[in-house]
Amino acid sequence: MPTKTKFELKFGMATREAFGKALVELGRENPDVVVCDADLTKSTYTSLFGKEFADRFFECGIAEANMVSIGAGLASSGKIPFVSSFSCFVMNKGFEQLRVNVAYPGTNVKIVGTHSGISIGEDGPSQMSIEDISLACSLPGFTVICPADEVATFALVRAAAELHGPVFVRAGRMKAPILYQPGQSFAIGKAIELTEGADVTIIATGLMVSESIRAQEVLDGEGVGVRVIDMHTIKPLDRDAIARAAKETGAIVVAEEHLVDGGLGVRVAQVVAETNPCLMEFVGIANTYAESGAPEQLLDKYGLVARDVIAAVRRVLARKN
Repeated sequence: MPTKTKFELKFGMATREAFGKALVELGRENPDVVVCDADLTKSTYTSLFGKEFADRFFECGIAEANMVSIGAGLASSGKIPFVSSFSCFVMNKGFEQLRVNVAYPGTNVKIVGTHSGISIGEDGPSQMSIEDISLACSLPGFTVICPADEVATFALVRAAAELHGPVFVRAGRMKAPILYQPGQSFAIGKAIELTEGADVTIIATGLMVSESIRAQEVLDGEGVGVRVIDMHTIKPLDRDAIARAAKETGAIVVAEEHLVDGGLGVRVAQVVAETNPCLMEFVGIANTYAESGAPEQLLDKYGLVARDVIAAVRRVLARKN
């Protein structure tokens, strides 16, 4: 059901930190959960798991390709491995191994990429992952998850552990606004409708969900009914939610901290074309790499804040009307 309460959007922990804490909980509950990292344990927060479960923690060094293969071997031995590094490194450096050792045989490996998107900030473009959603979705059999806040991360990391098969979880570096109350139910492949609206739908993922809520609040004051959907699972998509939004609102804006070529927007557009064609606009990174800078400045410069979502909504409504 749509959430009726007012969103305060206070900042909580980064989704990478929530991932690290969720791992510890899983480790306490299931002795088959093991973790691999690539010399980034403090940044990915897998150090929390390693401190408590040293015998189930494997430091693989600066070698993501090897790490992925080790994870696949552990999965083939009956373990539930979480392999983690920056998204840019684990997806780009480990892609061949993800394809051959994880996707092709369907091994039960959970890949968690942290520091995703351009909100990694000062580390610069060599460490910004703006292609990871596209790469992960291109792998047959993969489930792809991008939680919006700490509550979603805790729940979806747990759901990933329970799902048999390859999963990619996309986490971020900067603190994320809290959207959900503890106890919120999440199901892989089932989007969450956060607000109702009959004029336009915003489908967002990750950090862009909170920016979409900010946009909705402004537009609501102007009399525009905006439906906001958190598409936390990018593969498999909630086709029913998309088709219903297209039919009932006739206009969709997709917002993501990723290249618009090959990301969530492309996948949503495919569903729209196959079900209920409607007008669409896209908010994301347009055919460019960012530079080093403060996360907030980069998000502002590259069009990933509420102002840009509002502009996209106005464009699509102008076309609709």
